[in-house]
Amino acid sequence: MTITHKVRVYRSEENLPREEQLAYKIAQVAADPVEVTDEVTEMVVNRIIDNASVAIASLNRGPIVAARAQALSHPVSTGGQGAGVFGVGQKTSPEWAAWANGVAVRELDYHDTFLAAEYSHPGDNIPPVLAVAQHTGASGRDLVRGIATGYEIQVDLAKAICLHKHKIDHVAHLGPSAAAGIGTLLGLDVETIFQAVGQALHTTTATRQSRKGEISTWKAHAPAFAGKMAVEAVDRAMRGQTSPVPIYEGEDGVIAWLLDGPDASYEVPLPAPGEAKRAILDTYTKEHSAEYQAQALIDLARKLHREHPGLADPANVEKIVIHTSHHTHYVIGSGANDPQKYDPKASRETLDHSIPYIFTVALQDGAWHHVDSYSPDRAGRADTVELWRKVSTLEDPEWTRRYHSLDISEKAFGGRVEITLADGSTVVDEIAVADAHPLGARPFARGQYVNKLRTLAKGVVDDAEIDRFLAAVERLPELAAGELDQLNIQAADGVIDLSQGPKGLF
Repeated sequence: MTITHKVRVYRSEENLPREEQLAYKIAQVAADPVEVTDEVTEMVVNRIIDNASVAIASLNRGPIVAARAQALSHPVSTGGQGAGVFGVGQKTSPEWAAWANGVAVRELDYHDTFLAAEYSHPGDNIPPVLAVAQHTGASGRDLVRGIATGYEIQVDLAKAICLHKHKIDHVAHLGPSAAAGIGTLLGLDVETIFQAVGQALHTTTATRQSRKGEISTWKAHAPAFAGKMAVEAVDRAMRGQTSPVPIYEGEDGVIAWLLDGPDASYEVPLPAPGEAKRAILDTYTKEHSAEYQAQALIDLARKLHREHPGLADPANVEKIVIHTSHHTHYVIGSGANDPQKYDPKASRETLDHSIPYIFTVALQDGAWHHVDSYSPDRAGRADTVELWRKVSTLEDPEWTRRYHSLDISEKAFGGRVEITLADGSTVVDEIAVADAHPLGARPFARGQYVNKLRTLAKGVVDDAEIDRFLAAVERLPELAAGELDQLNIQAADGVIDLSQGPKGLF
């Protein structure tokens, strides 16, 4: 059974025992030796494949080139054999591998997601846990256990504690979850994991300006930084160094000053002792390279393109209104009041967070492509700009309620689209979840994950290398200690030119 833990702010003189602190309870979950179920193991394999897919597609994008150059300037640290940098046959220290690979996974915003009180990309836990596993010579079973914990803690925190309401970036849940996952991987004791979780949280709270207005390349770096901090926090905790206590509940702690304030309280669900960590099964990946709230609306736009091809011509359309959830309206919709969301010269990161742009292109093209749909030529097309500026969003309380529902059967991330045509007639349609969602029209299973990998790897990785990787990852639980290097993928000859990496301090 799941235990719901009540979390509130305590004055210093109340002297909250550490055993009653959220970070300690997280550490207890991480240290629980409960076995991972076959169903969870299967999904862990799927998500490692998924991360590889999107990392491959990003190997020569600017943020990855820079992060990789930084990482490779650091030699393998002592105490282990190092961790691989994705796409190349070189190793570095595990915290720097977590950094480079974390940026590659996150750059296209194309991997898995979980949305509740807070939103998250739980697959961001995989790069730091995998890097430490490779460095320490862990086994495939160890890795599965660590990843299952990372997902569990991040999902449980996202269910209970809203960060974005206070303009705190969602990676504040990732630092603790990745530290907990590494703790499980290494079989650390509760006290050590407790200190690592606290340090990881303390160093990974930042504002949401990284996802507001003119969105920068830091959007891809933020979760990688959290993963890197988690690795370093575990290292410090293993050396006996302590963290701010209580980090969540203290009168000068995270809840009191960054979140709901001194009178706040939360109810955080965590697995009971001996209960399997199953939260990864509540998460969902992306078929399209765009913000998750755009996934269902891309699918609806493709449907409308097929059924009403005339909608692609702005001359036929007076206005398009998307009735959707609070989050979709205010973060990626017109409710954000960001003029950049309607700017054809905006960055890819900004367009990725503009549902008016995304819906327009998908409606006109009947498709969505992770590169072509964001190209400057595509964004600047005159008929696209004209139609784009006729698209707006509105919050609908019912879609907001469904977005926050804890009932998986009604939880929804879509909306209702009302299109008013030039002749006064209307076209109205709606969608609750993306086609690839577990409850969608075409739920992703192993075959879809493999197809995503092969599609994104075309021309970047040789077929034989993809086959080798898939053979290794599909027998993940059987990989022995020291065999996790097989989970790296090397790009084909000539794809990556390391000499072109930008120069910095290192």
